[in-house]
Amino acid sequence: MVAIVKYGIIGVGMMGREHLINLYHLKSEGVSVVCIADPHVPSQKYAQKLAESFNWNLQVFSGHKQLLESGLCDVVVVSTPNMTHYEILMDIINHPKPHHVLVEKPLCTNVSDCKKVITAAKKRSDMLVQVGLEYRYMPPVAKLIDIVKEGALGKVKMVAIREHRFPFLVKVDNWNRFNCNTGGTLVEKCCHFFDLMRLFIGANPVRVMASGAMDLNHKDEEYDGRVPDIIDNAYVIVEFDNGCRGMLDLCMFAEGSKNEQEISVVGDIGKSEALVPESIVRWGTRAEGKNGVQTLLAEDKRIKYDGLHHGSSYLEHLQFLSAVRARGEQAPAVGLHDGLVSVAIGVAAQLSIQKGRSVTIEEVMHEQLVQSTKS
Repeated sequence: MVAIVKYGIIGVGMMGREHLINLYHLKSEGVSVVCIADPHVPSQKYAQKLAESFNWNLQVFSGHKQLLESGLCDVVVVSTPNMTHYEILMDIINHPKPHHVLVEKPLCTNVSDCKKVITAAKKRSDMLVQVGLEYRYMPPVAKLIDIVKEGALGKVKMVAIREHRFPFLVKVDNWNRFNCNTGGTLVEKCCHFFDLMRLFIGANPVRVMASGAMDLNHKDEEYDGRVPDIIDNAYVIVEFDNGCRGMLDLCMFAEGSKNEQEISVVGDIGKSEALVPESIVRWGTRAEGKNGVQTLLAEDKRIKYDGLHHGSSYLEHLQFLSAVRARGEQAPAVGLHDGLVSVAIGVAAQLSIQKGRSVTIEEVMHEQLVQSTKS
């Protein structure tokens, strides 16, 4: 019989409850959620009611420290507001009892905190820490990654990612309306896409140029006398050390889009693109032209729950569970360095907009820019 892996969830707002549902669908894999922590009582109650429908009896804590002290769980999912990640992660890493960790993106809201987490985690060989950059696992994106890795496109030269979607959702206490809490839109939302650029290109980012603004969303909102300051659209160009370029086209007032994400990778031999949520992947070569383009519907039969991210969170949990069970023989698929670089590109993009110039990753990594993304 497979030993039960016991999970605790820190932060049971919208994403925390999404993780709870995904883990329920992994029940047959030997998973059980045994405890949660959240200071927001309504979120606690929503999560308890959900767990009761799964016949799971949760121990409820108001804070993450009490959950850690309880010793009830082996794995912790951190799905709290972005600005709390650093403190919570450091408390988990420094706790005497080892807990494997899946932390929601972004790893932290700034480069400095990400680096401190990495330094601390290096001392804990008894723990795994994975960053929740789950867009890698969306079936059409995963297929696109495979096509690139197989060399079907030749040497990758350009990556273009378009996300045209709806505005930010309402979160507890509206924390996601302010740069000081999120790290900025290009950290909070777009670290996913910067992570994908690195995967497709297979190189390190060196310079970022961005233009963006807050043009429509949240301008009529006010919280404790403060008006939101998060941008709702941007163009971002990322240059890599192998000469390749990535481009992000973000618009968060584009509810009229058929596909929320359109991801294109072009190499010296051919081109491929993934469309989400249509889950369509197309690829073709320069030699064969448009008449040789192939199209398929990308699916993954392992997915038992689609959820908010087209099954990618389910596959993320499945992979992380495999790493946990491997007892140190298998590294997390998305490591802390991946989380750091995705944040660094986002920070550089936010600063590029703020300063009206290109920003190097070296500047951001070495914190030569003193001014933060707070406005």
